[in-house]
Amino acid sequence: MVELTGDEARRLQLRAQGFVGAGDRRGGVRGVLERLGAVQLDTISVLARSHELVPYARLGATGRAAVEQAYWDGAGSFEYWAHAASILPMGDWPYFEFRRRAYRARGWRWHKVAEGVCDEVRARLKADGPLTTKELGGAKAGGDWWQWSDHKIAIEWLLDTGEAVCVERTGWRRVYDLAERAIPAALRDREPDDQECLTYLVRHAGRALGVATRADLADYYRLKGVQVDAVVEAAGLVPVTVRGWKHPAWADPGALAAPVRGRHATTLLSPFDSLVWDRARASRVFGFDHRLEAYVPKAKRVHGYFAMPLLAGGRIIGRVDPAREGGTLVARQVTFEPHAVTPARREASAAALAEALRRAAGWVGCDAIRVERIDPPEFPRDLLDGSIRLAGG
Repeated sequence: MVELTGDEARRLQLRAQGFVGAGDRRGGVRGVLERLGAVQLDTISVLARSHELVPYARLGATGRAAVEQAYWDGAGSFEYWAHAASILPMGDWPYFEFRRRAYRARGWRWHKVAEGVCDEVRARLKADGPLTTKELGGAKAGGDWWQWSDHKIAIEWLLDTGEAVCVERTGWRRVYDLAERAIPAALRDREPDDQECLTYLVRHAGRALGVATRADLADYYRLKGVQVDAVVEAAGLVPVTVRGWKHPAWADPGALAAPVRGRHATTLLSPFDSLVWDRARASRVFGFDHRLEAYVPKAKRVHGYFAMPLLAGGRIIGRVDPAREGGTLVARQVTFEPHAVTPARREASAAALAEALRRAAGWVGCDAIRVERIDPPEFPRDLLDGSIRLAGG
């Protein structure tokens, strides 16, 4: 059995996720999506929404319009439930049939569907689609946000079961169409059994991670551990041990076939990036413990509203809580990890921070950068690039 060190496993995962070497630069946003298999969606937008930040972190300053076009051109991808609500490569449509089939067998997901409403929604989509929920009759039944209207319940059920598909997001609203119009017939007509679906998804998760535990593989597409167990050998992954990991692991044989070479990316990451979306994996692989604080009361936040991990030199060296004020990119708080502020690492950490902030500022159209707070407070401010203004300076 192959034995890997923790550092080797970390580098394999970085390469698999597109952060070492050229990656899929020539493939652009589509190449990133194909490599990762899923790009998680989220409503929060600070510098940009998470699905825009994911290709940015790997490709650099790809135009945001180009990112949206790559996702929503009607041919390259679709939206469905993977790790969470995610953009997925169009070619993967058949392999989520196991999940659609399970929803149909259960008969409901979050809400019971009122009789006749699905027929009404189908007819509207057939006659007038693509349509938003608002155009279908509205999303809310009044009261709290989770009190969906019958039309919202129906269209989400049709999405869950594969009769409808989200063909784009506009103003963050889903735009729905019938799958028979939006999904190529050759993909719709394929209905692999659960074993084939799970084998494909576990194989893709293994390739996207390079090396992973059973729990890592399950988390990637939100599968059950027993589902991973049933297909992991058929998926072609090979058992490995990783020093320092408590549990056995599996590796993509292609990842083991070649040493990791190339330049490491320096960038800010979305907290929903697939490199770090699994908190347990991020802690084990990078020694990085992260919690999104957007929904934590402001007075109780430690790192900030939307603290973005700072990746440099193949390690996560800190996090930045960003904001924009006109043409200024503001780092409301920079928090360095302890290993990044040792005397031997301080200068490199300051340079990485400056590079990441300059790249992010240029991408979102800011021409100035201001850092408001640095933790630890004794970090030498004079190491920061002179183009970065410190609050009060």
